[in-house]
Amino acid sequence: MNIVMKDIPTYEVAYVRHVGSYLDTSASWEKLGQWAANNALFPPDQHVIGISLDDPNSVDEYACRYDSCITIPKGFEKEKHTEVQFQHLPGGLYACYQFYDTIEKIGLLYQNLYGQWLPQSEYDADDRPCLEFCLNNPAHDPERKCKAEICIPIRKRR
Repeated sequence: MNIVMKDIPTYEVAYVRHVGSYLDTSASWEKLGQWAANNALFPPDQHVIGISLDDPNSVDEYACRYDSCITIPKGFEKEKHTEVQFQHLPGGLYACYQFYDTIEKIGLLYQNLYGQWLPQSEYDADDRPCLEFCLNNPAHDPERKCKAEICIPIRKRR
């Protein structure tokens, strides 16, 4: 696997939470996208980030949590916005992989990263959330594929 280690900064994001199947997050992305457009928040100035908060192997599919996020600029007046929530994403060391395939295959990638790559590396998993930097809209991709940088939080093994 072509893994790149990155020190990712802390980000402040606006987000919309989805609860349910990770394959059915389109409504949260649509709501966030409309809000972001209304507030002139667009890439490349902002990052679009997905966060899968639960392991679907240990949490029932209907209870899995997913945050559709967009970074906000410093000084953004959050108090005026009730349509979204806000949070800080902790920075630190991440192992990142460039992904370009169908959304359904992201789960397999996580299984490979945590089940094969990580145990053979010199790193351990950290308890920060995984970050999925979204680089396209799969609905607009000619092959309906997702282009993303998948980043798992790590720390040097002791």
